[in-house]
Amino acid sequence: MTTSDKKKRRVLSVRSTIWVYFAFFTGAILFLVWFFQVFTLDRYYQMSTRSKIHNIVSAISSSFNDDDPLSSTTLVENLAYDNTMTIMVTERYGKVLIVSDFMGGYSVLTRDQGIRLLEFRNAVNNSEDGYFLSVNTNERFDTTEYLYGGLLHDDYMLFINASLEPIGPAVEVIKEQLVFITVMTFFLGLFITMMLSNRLSRPFKQITKSADRLASGDYGTRFEGGGYAEINELADALNYAASEISKVDSLRNDLIANVSHDLRTPLTMIKAYAEMIRDLSGDNPEKRAEHLSVIIDESDRLSELVSNLLELSKLQNGSAELNSVRFSVADFIDSAVSRYKLLSEKEGYTFEIDGDADVICEGDEMRLSQVLRNFIDNAVNYSGDSRKIIIRQRNREKVVRIEVVDFGVGIEREKLPMIFDRYYRDERTKRDVTGSGLGLSIVKEILRLHGMSFGVQSELGKGSTFWFEIKRAEEE
Repeated sequence: MTTSDKKKRRVLSVRSTIWVYFAFFTGAILFLVWFFQVFTLDRYYQMSTRSKIHNIVSAISSSFNDDDPLSSTTLVENLAYDNTMTIMVTERYGKVLIVSDFMGGYSVLTRDQGIRLLEFRNAVNNSEDGYFLSVNTNERFDTTEYLYGGLLHDDYMLFINASLEPIGPAVEVIKEQLVFITVMTFFLGLFITMMLSNRLSRPFKQITKSADRLASGDYGTRFEGGGYAEINELADALNYAASEISKVDSLRNDLIANVSHDLRTPLTMIKAYAEMIRDLSGDNPEKRAEHLSVIIDESDRLSELVSNLLELSKLQNGSAELNSVRFSVADFIDSAVSRYKLLSEKEGYTFEIDGDADVICEGDEMRLSQVLRNFIDNAVNYSGDSRKIIIRQRNREKVVRIEVVDFGVGIEREKLPMIFDRYYRDERTKRDVTGSGLGLSIVKEILRLHGMSFGVQSELGKGSTFWFEIKRAEEE
């Protein structure tokens, strides 16, 4: 087993991952339930009782009327009844005004009232904050009680006695219920996990099967989603990838066919003329020179094709480097057009330069010159009978747009998006007269490497306009 295989075996599947996370989630929920309902219930009960006492003190204090203290009798009785407490309001140094006992007569406030109240009043008067809250144990009933005493405004005192009922039996009942709940939660979680993991893993399995078919060369494979947005997005992305791979495979086959043709033709010519020199024209200087010239021309064409393939490969894999310099656009265009002077004189082509004012641009001048020459070559090959080519320069705010216009056969609208695609060749067109058939692919990679915009507009039977934009240099 390879290291890669071992790594694959250590990776959890979607189903296993769901099982692990859902088991952790269920365990965490059950732990929290047991912790809060059993282990911390007594402490929580005490905190809750203290909070109730605080709320009762606030309610009575906010509604108490010093001029008519008995007006709070109903409120005191309701609060004592609702919370099973004993609540008492007294004058600060005098008699009891209101008392409501719902602790069954066992409240510390109502037993030995005179002696204990004096003790409680003294405790309030001697406290720094004007109140006290003590915890006492009722030895008779083995219960814990809270006793609150505090000033009620300036002339009155409020006392509250609350008993903490024994919760041991309640805890036992809760434990029994929690055991049942734990078992039910376990089986319910198991069922939900099985359903969820099956539902989530099913579309991934289908996608994996489709991917295997795609890898085996079935480019017509379709990826189906699974009812979830993310899986549908994945399926759409894979469908797009399959479509692109199919397109690339088709273009690759076209490339092999085209390159094979372009290689075979000069090789056949070289072999044929070499044999002619050997068998027929070896002793004839004129014929030998003519045949050798053909061999040299075809060798040059073969060398150009190989060079273009190597350059395209370098541009596409990112190993090509740019030599960015500042240069004059007018000189740049004039230099490119000057190469076609002989063609103009021999075959009657007209090259017209329509330029704005000269400006300085920045980029790899040699490679950009290759782009312009390729556009001009393309215009020459497909200009038709007009043999007129216009090279335009249009200055814009941050770029200079250069256009090469011909009035030849044009390009069909539906094929325009594929003109710059790698390996694309329009079946209507003849083989390039001056190029290797890879020119526009190289142009595309050069301009992308520069980050420049480019494109083509064309109308069938009326000609084409190829254009690109060079970044203007910043003023020094």
